[in-house]
Amino acid sequence: MKKSFKVLKFLYFFACFFILLGNTSFAYIDPSAVTYVIQAVAGVAIAVGAACTVYRHKITKFFRNQKKKHAKKKNPSEDK
Repeated sequence: MKKSFKVLKFLYFFACFFILLGNTSFAYIDPSAVTYVIQAVAGVAIAVGAACTVYRHKITKFFRNQKKKHAKKKNPSEDK
């Protein structure tokens, strides 16, 4: 009950905020400018994804090596 009241209060606040403080703007956004923005956002998203993939591979390789070292310490006779 309290959670739904908080959500309703939140929605009421932002509805009033946008109605009272909203300004009408008569502006033109050039399509080429939007294309540049989309390219920049896509470039950042791809770079972040690539970085996450690289670090994920490094982390899994580290744990895989730790598991192998632990297995060798546990059974040194299997190394021969």
